[in-house]
Amino acid sequence: QVELTESGGGSAQAGGSLRLACTASRSPSRYTNYCVCWFRRAPGKEREGVAALDSNGPVNYADSVKGRFTISQDKSKNTFYLQMNSLEPDDTAMYYCAWKWGGWKPPPLDESSYNHWGQGTQVTVSS
Repeated sequence: QVELTESGGGSAQAGGSLRLACTASRSPSRYTNYCVCWFRRAPGKEREGVAALDSNGPVNYADSVKGRFTISQDKSKNTFYLQMNSLEPDDTAMYYCAWKWGGWKPPPLDESSYNHWGQGTQVTVSS
């Protein structure tokens, strides 16, 4: 079992930046592959994957965030980040991190691939 804890949400003006963090309760062995994905759910919309990372480095982004969001990891801290720049009001949503054992290239953005989820952190962008 992997428990995930998100942090870093809050409010920002359009054009601003926020960085989300997701800390995992377990430290995978160096021989274990995994994928992590950031999802978001805006009011009245379905949850969508926005950025995913494979433990060996490959990343994958939704078209809506390409060039603005960056996913990264700090293995020494069991923590994954989502740097969000050039924020837009449409980025307003609850953001979740999710985990799956096993690597994949490109790492998937569909929620059915992931079986460990955090509780979410709210991001609100005002115009």
